[in-house]
This record gives sequence, structure tokens and C-alpha cells, in this order.
Amino acid sequence: MISTVVGSYPLKEHYPNNLKNKILNSFGLYDEYKICIENAVNEQIKAGVDIISDGQVRDNMIKLIAKNIIGYKIEGNVSKISSKLRSKNLTTTANDLRYALKIMNRKLDELNLSKKESEKKGVKGIITGPNTMIHSSTIEKHVYRTKEEAILDLAEILKFEAKSLEDAGAKIIQIDEPFLSTGLVDMEIAKESINIISKSISVPLSMHSCGVIYNIISDLLEFNVDILDFEFAGNNENINIFKDYGDDLAKIGLGCVDTKKTKIESIEEVVNIINKALAILDSENLFIDPDCGMRTLPENVAFSKLKVMVEAMKTLENDN
Repeated sequence: MISTVVGSYPLKEHYPNNLKNKILNSFGLYDEYKICIENAVNEQIKAGVDIISDGQVRDNMIKLIAKNIIGYKIEGNVSKISSKLRSKNLTTTANDLRYALKIMNRKLDELNLSKKESEKKGVKGIITGPNTMIHSSTIEKHVYRTKEEAILDLAEILKFEAKSLEDAGAKIIQIDEPFLSTGLVDMEIAKESINIISKSISVPLSMHSCGVIYNIISDLLEFNVDILDFEFAGNNENINIFKDYGDDLAKIGLGCVDTKKTKIESIEEVVNIINKALAILDSENLFIDPDCGMRTLPENVAFSKLKVMVEAMKTLENDN
């Protein structure tokens, strides 16, 4: 088993906190979010997580990607498509991943881990999927005839983001597609769009879908991805996929702490969820993670949930 995260982590206050940063800030050169990335990385490593993220600290999942795409406009919390989508060939996510990897390696050097433990470590690159981005946005008249056309155009653009993350050192790349469980998405177009991205990289590709996925799992199993990542702690109905689709499952991201609640799970509660997956899947095919991103949780709660999650995983490993 490998422990990981879905993406976001609570923000740390990011005002200039020393003389060097204050001087940089006076010249407009201070990156206020680097301290947030550093904090997210340090906290995830402290909790014992194997494959961490940069914390997705700069913005929400739509804005973070849209700001580097020609044709997207962000007005307040609303994203709009005002012209045909084109890439600026710029990436924010890859730069942040590269910085997270630097911080992680520096931290791991202090821990003196075994070779086996060191090989499990890495940083996950995260992209908001084309279906979720388009269905979360409004399209101005006469730009695209259908959302499906826009989705495929955006998938071609996101190839650049995926390849940039791989080149930056991502151990896994995750595509976030929460909209797949809403019933609003054309699944054939969704498969085609994810396949466009998948073919552009060689590292493992994970796809995260929120909500109840039991009714669409037969479709999701046909996607060209290496890992399917779902929430199980907050959606007990999803557990049924192990009973009904166990033979078809390959690798699963097992959401086993509820990110919508501040209550911290017991080790026994998390162990119970993991055991239900282990009854069907081999341990090497399980990625143990939270249900979703953790940005809305208090930082102490997010850290505690990650720590319990890792301890539950290690409890089962030690028992075996």
C-alpha cells in the first residue's frame, strides 16, 4: 500500500515573515504562496504520507488551470469562455510541483529512511479535468456549438500541462473529474478527452471522481487511466463496487477519511474501510488517501486525519 493525498491542503498565512522576504516584497518579487507550499509539504511528510502534493495553494481548481489558457476569463468566482481555447504554453502547476519536490527531498534527507521507504516517496501532479472545467464554466454564444467540442479542445491543451508535470518530476499525475458523477457529462466524450491526455505521458495516471460513483463505475472502468480514485469514507454506497466489480478493478485510490467533516476518524474506522478493499484487491494495488482535497478543513484537523490514515495503513502492514 502507498499513502497519498487527493490534492489541496489548508493555507498557511503567507505574508512576508522575515527581512529577506520583506525586501523582496518591496520590489514586487516576493512569492507569497511559497511559504504555503513549504508548509503543505512539511505537514504531509510529518504525517507520514508517501506521495504528497504541493497543496494546490494558489487558487481553486478551475482558476489554477484557466489562468494559463487563452479564451478563459475569470470574473469573480465565475469562469467564462469568450473565444476558442488556446494554450499560453505556461504552467503554474509544474513550477509549484518542482518547488514541492525540492522541499520534499531536503526534508527526506533529514529522516534517514530505508531505501524501500525512500522509493515510495514522491510528489503528485494534479490537473483539473477538461469535463469538469467546461461544465463549471459558461460559454459565450457562437464560441462553441457544444460543450463537447470545448472539452476536446481543452483536452488537447491540457496535454501540455500533463507533460510539464511529468518533466517537473511528478511520480503520479492525477486528473480531477468531480463532474463525472453528476449525470451531466457525455461519458464517451469524457473517455476520449482523458485518453488524449493519457497518451501524452508515461508516468501513472490517476483519475479522481467525487460523489456516488456506483451507478457509473461500469463506465469509469473503461477510462484509459492506471488508478481510479474515489471517496469511500463519506460515501458508503461506493463500497459496493468491491463486491460487484472487484474482478474488474485494477488499482484504486481509496478515500478513507471524510474531508467534509472535522471529526477525526479513529484508526479502527480507517482500518475497517481499508480491509473492505483488501478483501478484493492486493495491497500493492491500493493507494490510501483522503476522500477529497482538504483545503476547507482547519490545518490541525487536516494533519490529524492524514496521520490517522497513515497509522491505519501501517497497522495493517505490520499485522501482515
